[in-house]
Amino acid sequence: MPVTSVKEQVTQALDTLSEAELQQVAEYVTFLRFRARVAPQPVVDTTQLATLYAEFADEDRALAEEGLEAYRAHLHDEDAQ
Repeated sequence: MPVTSVKEQVTQALDTLSEAELQQVAEYVTFLRFRARVAPQPVVDTTQLATLYAEFADEDRALAEEGLEAYRAHLHDEDAQ
């Protein structure tokens, strides 16, 4: 089975649509372009995410080692501050 790109798949699907359906697609494309200008997708910094993940994993591991009672007491102390 040949591999087709997303663009090819969309083009093939467009060829089967009625004029009314094509109008809806055109309106949706307009919406997508507008949304991209108004609220651009955030850039994900994978290095920063990996650092945060490691930081929280270390914290979670430390809290688990303290035991549930010590963890509960710690949370209570944090809430009291």
